Amino acid sequence: MSTLVLITSAPSSIHAWHAYTLVQSLIEKKHEVRVFFYQDGVCVANQLQWVPDDQRNLSHEWAKLGLRLPVCVSAALARGITDQENANRHHLPSNNLAPGFELVGLGELAEAIQVTDRLVRF
Repeated sequence: MSTLVLITSAPSSIHAWHAYTLVQSLIEKKHEVRVFFYQDGVCVANQLQWVPDDQRNLSHEWAKLGLRLPVCVSAALARGITDQENANRHHLPSNNLAPGFELVGLGELAEAIQVTDRLVRF
């Protein structure tokens, strides 16, 4: 059974951490899993977000999983998160997309919904 985990909660939310631990558990059990970051969930892809030394960095934890980490480009741009390509396109001074994440269109979410057996939203 394949699962799509849709993360809409900001990284400061406990729900964002629950999404991460669910995905981590599914991977450990050898289940097929995909993720998609949307709405405030895209903030996890901001490499300029500061995390105190005594706390785990959710962005780094996601990158360690080795999954594809698609982020809605429109939601990201609206929250000041961009890759170099979009920074150039929209005349922004720099990029700040965290390593391991990629900006994609909502078509990717629609396709993922079509090909997975269940959707879990955090």
